Amino acid sequence: MPDQDAAMVRPAVVRAWRGVRWYLREWSGEARWDDYLRECEQHGHTPISRREFERRRSAALEQRTAVSRCC
Repeated sequence: MPDQDAAMVRPAVVRAWRGVRWYLREWSGEARWDDYLRECEQHGHTPISRREFERRRSAALEQRTAVSRCC
């Protein structure tokens, strides 16, 4: 019986971990890199470096959230 319980719990834990991992990757933006690579592959483009990708992503985010300041 304990072996059966362990056999039922393990897949649930793995599934939960995958869900948490997916959520964190989406929330943090980490998944954007994978999406970009997939898109480059589909269109036959050579991807830019990861560093350049992150620079551009950061600049775009900064531009979208720019707030006028007096100082």
